Amino acid sequence: MPLPNTEAPGYLVAELAARGIRITRQRRTILGVIETANRHLDAAQILRRARRQAPEVDRVTVYRTLGLLKRHGLIDELDLMHLQGEKHFYERKTPREHLHMTCLRCGRVTEFESRLFDSLKKQVQTECRFHIIVARMEIGGYCAECRS
Repeated sequence: MPLPNTEAPGYLVAELAARGIRITRQRRTILGVIETANRHLDAAQILRRARRQAPEVDRVTVYRTLGLLKRHGLIDELDLMHLQGEKHFYERKTPREHLHMTCLRCGRVTEFESRLFDSLKKQVQTECRFHIIVARMEIGGYCAECRS
């Protein structure tokens, strides 16, 4: 059986509906913002983008929807090196695990996938007898433009 395409628009709506969760207009708008984002967004950014499409979306609904998505394992919450204080950023959870590299000067976030990350997780599980559920890695440094 093929894996679901977690990056296809509509995936979050379909997943919540399949779990018996009511999809309101506000919630649908918020889910659409998350699914179409081309970068990691914080709650305030999600709210601003959602309000452009549906002015009735409120902050409480954004936070409740983010909490719901986290509880159901559909999004990841990231701090991205705390460059912007205690803000948290959100992205859809995908079957591919990746690292987040954050430039400490300009704040650009780049995702990086490597089989070495998978190998490291396997080594930790084997040598430490530890069953990994979540693995996140963030790297801080300077991007090519900021190093120049």
